[in-house]
Amino acid sequence: MGNNKDEYRNFSASEPGVSVFSKGWWLDAVCGKDNWDVVTIKKNEVIVAALPFATSRRFIYKGIELPPFTPRLGPWVKYPEKITHVDQLSFEKDIFTQLINGLPKFDYFSQAFNPAFKNWLPFFWHGFRQMTKYTYIIEDISDIDLVVTNFSYAKKKNIKKAEKSVKIRFDLPAKEFYEHHKYTLAKQGRKIVYSFDLFERMYDAAYKNNSGTTIYAIDEQKNIHSALFVIWDDISAYDLISTIEPDYRGSGSASLLIREIIKHVSNKTKSFDFEGSMIENVENSFKQFGAIQTQYFKITKFNARILRLVKAWNNTN
Repeated sequence: MGNNKDEYRNFSASEPGVSVFSKGWWLDAVCGKDNWDVVTIKKNEVIVAALPFATSRRFIYKGIELPPFTPRLGPWVKYPEKITHVDQLSFEKDIFTQLINGLPKFDYFSQAFNPAFKNWLPFFWHGFRQMTKYTYIIEDISDIDLVVTNFSYAKKKNIKKAEKSVKIRFDLPAKEFYEHHKYTLAKQGRKIVYSFDLFERMYDAAYKNNSGTTIYAIDEQKNIHSALFVIWDDISAYDLISTIEPDYRGSGSASLLIREIIKHVSNKTKSFDFEGSMIENVENSFKQFGAIQTQYFKITKFNARILRLVKAWNNTN
């Protein structure tokens, strides 16, 4: 077992099974190079399992949390070929126990794991707890015509409407995307909660690694109606940040953007993940694109006594 970050950076960059959120270049961008680490397990000098994590501190408490704009992390595991179900459970118990034991001492742990992670029982045996959350995924985007067939009538109507008033463009510069998001939030009486410096690091890293793009809808008067920042890996594309101009919400551009970004990434990855949400009206919108409700686990553990008390109090209030 080891935790050589440079080795993991190189490994994760070339291993197709590692989620974009678990890749070293992404963690460098969203955490800073010194604010994340990884537990790895090797066999014959080759990494066969890894658990990357971001470190944090709240007052005197040391924590392991998700970094900004990183909805899920969790273990990556290389399974033996042709493993039986019984052997897989035993294998997972051993691997996950090693990963857990390799973590540094912490007062609190809070990570959401990827939907592919199914067996959290070894974490339960080590005092962790679980909450089920949901995302919405179009599982196969290889045939864009079939994907659009599964859109609701309302989404198809929005797309036809938008096609008459806006054009789709790619590669909106980082500063323009950020300022548009900031501006549209301000019109709704809200403040942007992330810095341009953070967004620029994410944007630059995604473009440098051929794993992300911005896409936007613009009219003849050069008004941007809506925009998306989407990243991807070999498994899925992820709708990470969306921005909509309130005055043009009725133009249907947001639905058109979804169709066009799915078309754009359909030869780069297998599926499209809307990244949540547990919010009722957002869930209603996502499912109208034919996305499948997919569960994933939020795994937590509170070691410090005062944090356990706070957790208990929050659960009863």
